[in-house]
Amino acid sequence: MPAPEILQQPSGAQPNANKPAGQPSQKSMTKAERRELQEKQRAAKAALKAQGPGGGGSAAAASSKAASSKQVKGTQPKPSGDPGSSSRHSGGGGAAATSGKDPHGTISEDPAGGKRGPRIFTHFGLPKSIGHTVKGDIHPAVVRLGLLFSEFKICGANARCIATLTAFKNVIQDYTTPQHNTLSRHLMTHLSPQITHLVSARPMSISMGNAIRQLKLEISNTDIDLVEQEAKDLLCRKIDDYIRERIIMADEVIQEFAGKKIKDGDVILTYARSSVVEKTLLRAREEGKKFSVIVVDSRPLLEGKALLRSLTSGSDPIPCTYALLPALPSLLTEVTNVFIGAHSIYSNGAVYSRAGTALVSMMAKRRNVPVVVCCETYKFSEGILVDGFGKNELAPARTVQPHGSTPTPASEPGLEVLNPLYDLTPPTFITAVVTEVGLIPPSSISSIPLALGKAIL
Repeated sequence: MPAPEILQQPSGAQPNANKPAGQPSQKSMTKAERRELQEKQRAAKAALKAQGPGGGGSAAAASSKAASSKQVKGTQPKPSGDPGSSSRHSGGGGAAATSGKDPHGTISEDPAGGKRGPRIFTHFGLPKSIGHTVKGDIHPAVVRLGLLFSEFKICGANARCIATLTAFKNVIQDYTTPQHNTLSRHLMTHLSPQITHLVSARPMSISMGNAIRQLKLEISNTDIDLVEQEAKDLLCRKIDDYIRERIIMADEVIQEFAGKKIKDGDVILTYARSSVVEKTLLRAREEGKKFSVIVVDSRPLLEGKALLRSLTSGSDPIPCTYALLPALPSLLTEVTNVFIGAHSIYSNGAVYSRAGTALVSMMAKRRNVPVVVCCETYKFSEGILVDGFGKNELAPARTVQPHGSTPTPASEPGLEVLNPLYDLTPPTFITAVVTEVGLIPPSSISSIPLALGKAIL
């Protein structure tokens, strides 16, 4: 009698007694199908685990949580033959109606718990909540600065850069080099978590990135034979020199160049609030020039109110008109010059500034009104940006400023309020860029590093 033959499974395969009939093997599945199957299995396990103590309601909550985490990862489910799956993703499903999400899952959530709007905007930077977690050895000055950034108590590229460098001076003075290490190498390791903490509070600006890059260069060039305290004092002096030369003195030169464009009887239009434009207007007034200013503003921050307060206070106030962005077309008929600030400027001549700047520049260009951008060279970026969608930042709902009796808009089920902070103005709508090295046409912005004789700004 022949011996019975024993069939052995391949070494990599495992028996799957619970495999549903008609389901293909994992070897024949694509990577996306296997990922979808794993997500379904995780959701089923979570539902079973929650069903024990809490019943069906807890299971639904766990299933909803698993689905939302799946959307955050950016994996969109494929239609399958599973009837339960089709009911979850169909437009008429009850879960979609109760959760207030789009039927196609286009509303995603922030990891901190707040909604970030449609998934198309999930790459935009969103400041963390006020009490975001402190991880690592973070200096108290940096913790305090991170809170001020996240609450938008410190706004503007210049103010944020000066505050960051001032906080790093405190970090450097309180730093002690460990044994068997050198300051020029270990201090950069010590600064990395400080920088990460500030970025977690609010995305880093181009000006901050350039200043931090210059600081790291100065640290790496520090003489290892210097006494530690002398090396720290030297670095603090380098920081003070950077602030004085690249920001304070640069602003003074820009005020002089831009002030020559203001004549008696001019009507200057400016948008939002730029510190260098504000100083230029005040200096021109001190020189005895008679002109008026139109301050155009918009949500979410309504920064123009602070500019209006600054221009109209003092012994010799400037005649001003305050208006919101929708009133711009009716105001441009009497404008002679447009002065705007910049968050950063790119090598293709595009200006990255407060949301609404592009609209002001385009409408002014259409009416043949010169558009002058006041920008320091340390805000220059060697990269290229073609629109304000590839890179931007969202203002959290708590920072939206009320305007009169108009209620502040709030997100509701089925309605998500988005407040992008910046937009990009193409170089074709800019007449000239005023920097500390002179007036530069937008087409020649890429020559700024050559004019400064530096590779790092």
